Amino acid sequence: MKPVIFGLSGPSLTPDERAFFAEAQPAGYILFKRNIVDRAQVRALTDHLRALHGRDDLLIMIDQEGGRVARMQPPEWPGFPPGAMFDRLYDIAPSSAIAAARANARAIALTLAEVGITVDALPLLDVRQAGASDIMGDRTLGAEPMRVAALGRAVLEGLADGGVVGIVKHMPGHGRALVDSHLELPVVHADLSALETDLGPFRTLNQAPMGMTAHVVYPAWDAERPASLSPTVIGEIIRERIGFDGLLMSDDLDMKALQGSIPELAAGVVA
Repeated sequence: MKPVIFGLSGPSLTPDERAFFAEAQPAGYILFKRNIVDRAQVRALTDHLRALHGRDDLLIMIDQEGGRVARMQPPEWPGFPPGAMFDRLYDIAPSSAIAAARANARAIALTLAEVGITVDALPLLDVRQAGASDIMGDRTLGAEPMRVAALGRAVLEGLADGGVVGIVKHMPGHGRALVDSHLELPVVHADLSALETDLGPFRTLNQAPMGMTAHVVYPAWDAERPASLSPTVIGEIIRERIGFDGLLMSDDLDMKALQGSIPELAAGVVA
């Protein structure tokens, strides 16, 4: 099994994809909106992927956060709120916000499990900062680390209750980025003291089973490489300081924050 997660070109496997994937034996797949039509089609697709490999542990992932990041959309599936809704409720009733975040995540998980999806790229543990890019914005769970951790824990629990594994992202924190990493490479010029705030939720939830790194440069830790390609950030910050020892994956290598070919980037991620 290769440590790679592949995307697919459309709503069903092409003959070329089937042959390539059978030989490559990846750890799993991620589904995007181009792969989604309706319940029957998604279930057939995930069944075909499992049959191709004969592995019950095949990871089949999706970004189903709610709000503006949702690959499975109405009217076929329910619409779910973004993370900021639970942040606002927390201002009024913290315990109700935590319960609502857990119940919402369980509902998301049930819709995913129904069609054979086993992993959701949720929750975001990025601590929102004033003046940062809106790419995080209402996707985040708040601007206070303890609140983000509390709501994030509820999301992980709700997903697990519904039969889906969550991914904490974007390590070690995307909340200060001034530009969208889908379009260009963010550089966060915060000092070590400020960055400790960003690490807080990840440290609290360091027992999460899966995590995702950010395509963001933090000169205080590594001035040359984004976190996803930095042995320093991955080893010293994520593995040691945060204490995360679960399955760690990078954000999408197709994002324009990164320069280089996909094979080169993939080799850099696993180096």
